[in-house]
Amino acid sequence: MKVLVIGSGAREHALVKAVAADPEVDAVIAAPGNPGIDSTALCVPVDILDGDAVAALAREHEVDLVVVGPEAPLVAGVADVCRSAGFAVFGPSAAAARLEGSKAFAKEVMAAADVPTALAHVCTTLEEVEAALDALGAPHVVKDDGLAAGKGVVVTDSRAAALDHARACLAKEGGRLVVEEFLDGPEVSVFCLSDGTDVVALSPAQDFKRVGDDDAGPNTGGMGAYSPLDWAPEGLADEIVRRVAQPTIDEMRHRGTPFVGTLYVGLALTSRGPKVIEFNARFGDPDGQASLARLESPFAQLLLAAATGSLAQYGPLRWSDDRAVVVVVAASGYPAAPRTGDPITGLDAAAEVPGVVVLHAGTRRDPDGVLVSAGGRVLDVVAVGADLAKARSAAYDAVGLIELEGSHHRTDIALKAERGEINVGA
Repeated sequence: MKVLVIGSGAREHALVKAVAADPEVDAVIAAPGNPGIDSTALCVPVDILDGDAVAALAREHEVDLVVVGPEAPLVAGVADVCRSAGFAVFGPSAAAARLEGSKAFAKEVMAAADVPTALAHVCTTLEEVEAALDALGAPHVVKDDGLAAGKGVVVTDSRAAALDHARACLAKEGGRLVVEEFLDGPEVSVFCLSDGTDVVALSPAQDFKRVGDDDAGPNTGGMGAYSPLDWAPEGLADEIVRRVAQPTIDEMRHRGTPFVGTLYVGLALTSRGPKVIEFNARFGDPDGQASLARLESPFAQLLLAAATGSLAQYGPLRWSDDRAVVVVVAASGYPAAPRTGDPITGLDAAAEVPGVVVLHAGTRRDPDGVLVSAGGRVLDVVAVGADLAKARSAAYDAVGLIELEGSHHRTDIALKAERGEINVGA
């Protein structure tokens, strides 16, 4: 099997490694890929928002499966073009990807499918925002309606800060936003794979969005994650398939826009049960890496089954008993003003730590061939171990060997879980 993976971040690096490990796969092409992916796959430059260019690349390499990693090409309809060209594609159509591309549309679908979620108001004027903030009270949750790379949400006790974010969202072309009630309880990520009819869930993970320890500072694209969640209710993934994912997939199919790909379900485990915070139309980053790190089932065959409507015949997923921890190494100034172009060293030493894999999130080669930073989140250090303590120790040992001037990372990824300090409401 030949597989084409679209994208250039740590999520795509993880997808490439998981696909390449499938015994049925004999070649992986990444477009455009990154310096880390280059050691596993053939990296080919392409405009990932140009569906015709992606389809032409798939034809050139005679691939059997196209996997679209990031959200932007999904919303742009790249999966549609590749399907029309006759390829099996893992990734939803542009119409189905609106579950991520529009928070308001996602709320509409959740209401139709009777999915438990936060109360919400869709707003197009500042007056509507003010009324919604007053109706729902603090903490205030204000979400940009469109794609925002994980940074379009503000959660704050400050009404002024909420209004400032609202003004920024409304100032965009077609400005629209969602004001939601705040959901209490720990957050959980569940990645559900669908072929448009059937659904299978990966092992739940927990993501860390705030930039600093103890959830201090602004939201980011994600600073770390871990899986599985020993403190979560038994059978949580099955419950989310039954209560959330399957009804959503059924509703999308009934609308004539079947969803084929990964439905990310971001949850809060509230005192009143699990409630959906948001949907995404692809694997998360870095929580997706944490879930995939323990998957033992042949991954490319799983994605192909979803892409070809045969997920029901795939069989139950197999998991390692290990625990996985992901720590993100971020550039100086991230998330507000990340600095790029700084040399990165120590990756070979970090990769030699037992149980560790280093994924490239934002890197490039300079004209002299030196590996340098090229984004806000630069590296994902993924470690597996027999328990969370061992996985955390390995991850942070590896992080300590990486040198990137001005870089920073959280030191508390999975720490409360290791200490048994996470409580779920009854």
